[in-house]
Amino acid sequence: MLFGSLEFLFGFLPPVLIIYHVLRLNDKAVLAKSWLVAASLVFYGWWKISYVPLMLISIGANYAISLLIEKKPRQSRIYLIIGLIGNLGLLGYYKYANFFTSTVSAIAGLDWNARHILLPLAISFFTFQQIAYLVEVYKEKKAADSLLDYSLFVMFFPHLIAGPITHHKEMLPQFKNAGRGKLSPAFFSTGAAVLILGLAKKVVVADTFALVANPIFAAAEHGVHLSFSQAWLGALAYTLQLYYDFSGYSDMAIGLGLLFGIRLPVNFASPYKSTSIIEFWRRWHITLSRFLRQYLYIPFGGNRKGPARRYLNLFLTMLLGGLWHGAGWTFIIWGGLHGAYLIVNHGWRNAFGVLEGVIARCLGWCVTFIAVVLAWVLFRAATFHGALAILGAMVPWPQAAHAASAAPPSLAAWVGVIVALIGSIALPNALEMARYPVAIAGAEEAEGAPLRPLQWRLSWVFTGVFLGFIGALALAKLPDPGIFLYFNF
Repeated sequence: MLFGSLEFLFGFLPPVLIIYHVLRLNDKAVLAKSWLVAASLVFYGWWKISYVPLMLISIGANYAISLLIEKKPRQSRIYLIIGLIGNLGLLGYYKYANFFTSTVSAIAGLDWNARHILLPLAISFFTFQQIAYLVEVYKEKKAADSLLDYSLFVMFFPHLIAGPITHHKEMLPQFKNAGRGKLSPAFFSTGAAVLILGLAKKVVVADTFALVANPIFAAAEHGVHLSFSQAWLGALAYTLQLYYDFSGYSDMAIGLGLLFGIRLPVNFASPYKSTSIIEFWRRWHITLSRFLRQYLYIPFGGNRKGPARRYLNLFLTMLLGGLWHGAGWTFIIWGGLHGAYLIVNHGWRNAFGVLEGVIARCLGWCVTFIAVVLAWVLFRAATFHGALAILGAMVPWPQAAHAASAAPPSLAAWVGVIVALIGSIALPNALEMARYPVAIAGAEEAEGAPLRPLQWRLSWVFTGVFLGFIGALALAKLPDPGIFLYFNF
């Protein structure tokens, strides 16, 4: 079931929302939270019901291990290792077994006809989330208070499928107190506004750019010659499609969470405004960057063992980050490329410091954006052949005429790319407009400090007209919603 679908928005969400708040107003906290768990199971099972038991087993096993870690501290390290092996083994089997067997078969010249294993939806997200939980329980010797709260932490449907990857310190206190009393109207108004903005990003903007990017990448895979202009149009269209798709999903997840009184962490902070790769990874997929930093980069040694070891740790972290995105060599090279980018960026800063001034920042933005776009080609292409065909055409050297050439790009497509790119750079994102109160890099507010009230900066007249207009545009496209790109990861 997709957020951007009629069955979700008009069939699933209304009864789930109404029944939850009726139970909440009657102070039936356990029933209200149980209702959300049941709704999340229906939401997940809508895709493939046979994988619901797999997720339930994963949740039950991880919660049981966390209790053992808490209650038997002397053996906690053993239980943590068992939990990590179990989670990584599950992820490895379902996500990487096909890749491993096909790679070994190709290298060894074997003809293995291994059974194709269907990737369970969201396994990367709920596995990483539970790995982080076990590690933190091992450090603090404190597990979740109840299986019900832990189940909501993992499978709360707004973030279940494609994140954000939440931290238990951000979420468990909220789920512990969920289902009680009347919710402030600000949660509904801000939640609905962010939900509509995210929906419009996805179905109006991202899906439109998919119509531009997909034929160009398909042509490259089939050996069709691309011109310099066509290759750049395809790369830029995908760059914008991916951003508006995943940013739109993350906004929708946050908006849905607010409708239930739950604050999810920010996952995007206008990453195409970045003037360095370091800044880019602080703004793009923030919760994944946080996970990679806390549970890979720092355990590898971080920057504590000298520059050379620091650069190696950066490269390995990003290489594994690429592998997390997909079981394919193009994803691994994409991750390694970003690791190399970060090494160059940190080396430059160590040698010359952070450049100041408008001209320096403009140059930094140009270099960063071009580097990101080139890497996205590898991320998107189905094969190295297709990626190299596009990357080669993006280089402005003289090219001979070819009999088979793609149709020339339209002026309208280029205008759309330019307008959307300017919008991603110049406009505030939805969360900046809403003054969204969850900390990006930590969970200080969720741990006990008072949360700031939700405030919407725009006037109600403008908000109503603007949101009504883009909401109508989005609904007009909903009978044929496209799949969210990060559902594939």
